[in-house]
Amino acid sequence: MRLMINQAVLPADLRSLIAFDHLVFPKSDWFPRDAWTTYDSYWMRLNGRKIGCCAMQEHTSFQDDLQADDAPRRGSLYIASTGIHPDFQGMGFGQLLKNWQVIYARYRGFERIVTNTRKSNSAMIALNRKFGFRIIRTTPRYYSDPVESTVVMELVLPRHPTCS
Repeated sequence: MRLMINQAVLPADLRSLIAFDHLVFPKSDWFPRDAWTTYDSYWMRLNGRKIGCCAMQEHTSFQDDLQADDAPRRGSLYIASTGIHPDFQGMGFGQLLKNWQVIYARYRGFERIVTNTRKSNSAMIALNRKFGFRIIRTTPRYYSDPVESTVVMELVLPRHPTCS
């Protein structure tokens, strides 16, 4: 078994990113086509098959739910999406992808990770909590179809002394 995570390449991977988004998430949660160009996206592949995907923005703090501009926030990594192919859910791949995201953030020197999800997505909330994320706010009526709150979570990463 060979598991790899590699960066999606735009524009070549755009159609695949959109198709994966449509497979994993309900229609009301799909990213608009142009949104994919604003994220750094990564594929999780098992024996060459795309089984997971995540989309992130560096130096951004999620503020969409507060109706404010997403002004740059140095040291903050926003995870916009984490998805596992339905055939591979419940097998631990989400935990592996989340672990990779945390390692990615630490390796690149981020001080904080922020993400958000539907309030009903108890599996993602539990997974984030398992990695030390805490809820920093809940915003009612963020999602539509069905109308639902968003839960915004944050993981503050400890600073590690650099080696001389």
